Amino acid sequence: MTRIDGRLEHDLRPISFELGVQKHVAGSALIKWGDTHVLCAASIEERVPSFVEEGGWISAEYSLLPGSTHSRVRRERKGPSGRTAEIQRLIGRSLRGAIDLMKLEGLSLAIDCDVIQADGGTRCAAITGAFVAASIALKPFNYQPSPFAAISFGLVDGQLLTDLCYHEDSQAEVDMNIVLSTKGLIEVQGTAERKPFNSKQLLEMVQRAEKASEHIFELQKQAILSC
Repeated sequence: MTRIDGRLEHDLRPISFELGVQKHVAGSALIKWGDTHVLCAASIEERVPSFVEEGGWISAEYSLLPGSTHSRVRRERKGPSGRTAEIQRLIGRSLRGAIDLMKLEGLSLAIDCDVIQADGGTRCAAITGAFVAASIALKPFNYQPSPFAAISFGLVDGQLLTDLCYHEDSQAEVDMNIVLSTKGLIEVQGTAERKPFNSKQLLEMVQRAEKASEHIFELQKQAILSC
């Protein structure tokens, strides 16, 4: 099957990282994943929330900037919407699942993910870019976490596609996001939006994620080494 942008069903869109986009944070990376562009910034404070008894803490915020989508997105001045809050929680869980909090003794790492341009897979790009920003921020503390990334999948007209663009995502019968690191799975987030899916299809998505992540991890490592 040839897709709307010419890719085959298992192909990723082009991925690149631009580092040092913001100079007033500990680490920043602009990830361009196809036509989805997300600015990820990592800030560090030498204190932790009161509920943290040992180790450190990681939190995340996410937003769609005005102009990032086909119609202008209004700024969320009264707090995050349900969708935004859900994505923020996913990014935070992914970071805490991949980074050893005990290595961050007394430190709080805050990741801000701002979508400059959206064309599907914004949460996956945010998580993948967050790793690069966090790794750069943690370099002075002599800790480098294992690479982690997120990849989207979907069933469109019964066909399993990897890394959906917006056009494909808007028609998907199943929406799946898989977060994984070099050490294994971190989170599997899937929903049947029109039709149920089976365990064989789920396993294929996981296997595709494991294969595709090898390419992403290498791109992340190259970006960090260049900093």
